[in-house]
Amino acid sequence: MAGLVDFQDEEQVKAFLENMEVECNYQCYREKDPDGCYRLVDYLEGIQKNFDEAAKVLKFNCEEYQHSDSCYKLGSYYMLGKGGLTQDLKAASDCFLMACEKPGRKSMEACHNVGLLAHDGQVNEDGQPDLGKARDYYTRACEGNYAASCFNLSAMFLQGAPGFPKDLNQACSYSMRACDLGHVWACANASRMYKLGDGVDKDEAKAEALKNRAKQLHKDQHISVQPITFG
Repeated sequence: MAGLVDFQDEEQVKAFLENMEVECNYQCYREKDPDGCYRLVDYLEGIQKNFDEAAKVLKFNCEEYQHSDSCYKLGSYYMLGKGGLTQDLKAASDCFLMACEKPGRKSMEACHNVGLLAHDGQVNEDGQPDLGKARDYYTRACEGNYAASCFNLSAMFLQGAPGFPKDLNQACSYSMRACDLGHVWACANASRMYKLGDGVDKDEAKAEALKNRAKQLHKDQHISVQPITFG
């Protein structure tokens, strides 16, 4: 795809896209480049809107090369029943597990999803939540700075469950970590715990600071989703 492309010229754009498809296919299947396969998926999804074919490439790239981001996206396809795949939460969990185990942009989110599915219980043989597995994968993702996992850990320790005793000190610690990572409700929970002295020494000043951080994060999130207007 050498040379400049005039994107106002329909014929040049068409040729550019055709060349891109050929290159991505060549990189994936001839050069055996997992990143090339993933670029092919991007092309199939973004340009052709061919999700059935994208699912086939994702399956190949995940199973053949254990490409982390491909395994993560394949897991998402199974979760949604997308790309001609039958919805299958167990297959989704297996894909997320592979993505969690291999370095990639979505590795920590994949670990979080393994925890979520174990916590939900539908993928487990007895249909019951596996809190130990959920905790392990939430912990892994939290240590990788994935805020939602830190928050879920704080909720687990806050509520407690059979075989998983309450621990307010741990609950507050994970709430604070999630808050530091920008999780609004974690900041709110930590604020309340410091205000009441649940699991920590009562500290009105810290409670107020955390409440203000929660408000600011909420405000920032609200601003970030405002529609763009012109004129």
